[in-house]
Amino acid sequence: MEYHDLTTEFLSRFDDYDHHECLRRIEDTQTGLVAYIGVHNTNLGPALGGCRMYPYQSEDDAILDVLRLSKGMTYKNALAGLPLGGGKSVIIGDPRSLKTDELMAAMGRAVQTFEGLYITAEDSGTNEHDMMAMAQETRFVVGQEAKAGSDLGGDPSPRTAYGVFCGLKASVAERYGSDDMSGKIVAVQGLGSVGFDLCRQLDAEEAHLIVCDINQEALDKAVATFKNVTVVAPEDIFGVEADILAPCAMGAQINETTIAQLKVDIIAGAANNQLATHEDEQRLMDKNILYAPDYVLNAAGVIAVSYEYQESIGQNSFPHDLTRANMMAHIEQIGATLRRIYKIAKERNISSARAADELAEAIFKGDAAPSVETSVSVASS
Repeated sequence: MEYHDLTTEFLSRFDDYDHHECLRRIEDTQTGLVAYIGVHNTNLGPALGGCRMYPYQSEDDAILDVLRLSKGMTYKNALAGLPLGGGKSVIIGDPRSLKTDELMAAMGRAVQTFEGLYITAEDSGTNEHDMMAMAQETRFVVGQEAKAGSDLGGDPSPRTAYGVFCGLKASVAERYGSDDMSGKIVAVQGLGSVGFDLCRQLDAEEAHLIVCDINQEALDKAVATFKNVTVVAPEDIFGVEADILAPCAMGAQINETTIAQLKVDIIAGAANNQLATHEDEQRLMDKNILYAPDYVLNAAGVIAVSYEYQESIGQNSFPHDLTRANMMAHIEQIGATLRRIYKIAKERNISSARAADELAEAIFKGDAAPSVETSVSVASS
């Protein structure tokens, strides 16, 4: 395996370079691994962020993605009230055809080169099995099967979906004065594991669903599972009349073109990096659309793996026990964090995205005492 750290001079040509602490290129000719690991900021603790595998068209595309994603994890972990910095890793290749246990084990060796400065987990294109393959070569990996006697660990996507659901309801309450979902129309873009589970929770509260996906099997399953669901083509999802749009697919889907089509009051979904540009924040404000900042809304997965990691190393940075009940209570604080962000945005007449960024920066840059409510109602073990 060969690896080297990219220079500041090289990275400065990327708009999303933000004085990242490290961006490392890894290549293993024996397994075909070509990957990048980015560490954005470790002021609050070691950088934690998932490992994505995707068939990028170029290495520059992979670099751009890991720069954006690792920075986003710094902000996400700060506002989630975690003792963690932000990082991310990407593997270049189609996970359906190129992924092997040997390749994932090699990726584990790549993670190990950071000696604990970076902790990885599953992400798009990787799963629990892959994390176990990586764990053969490094202990700095989470999202594995729960160990005997523990109720922490495993696939974090159900927790992510629950956190999105909590934040979505907080956003509904902010806009309509009540979090009652009965009769609300929610357009869900993407029926992956998180999107589908979000639909399940919305369906249980009598919401009406409009869904799209490129996977016909997922659409068929949705029609067979949910009480009130309408399927539309992916290119039509932004023009439907609905109360809420929940982007749960790839990033940059909320842009000048799609915003012009929107007929919703709220955007609240699980996808990362939903806004294509900063200008889109103002475009949403101009249309009076309430935007739930994505990295706040989708933080439950990283909250879950943070609890798992601290248990695995025998270290607890929280003022409460590392139990599943306390973890779920922590996830439910996503709603409280959003309410604080909406209050700041109103008081200062700025976008919710800007309010979230400034609140996160005050925490991880040390400009102010952390002001996010992270206390939970604990149950001692």
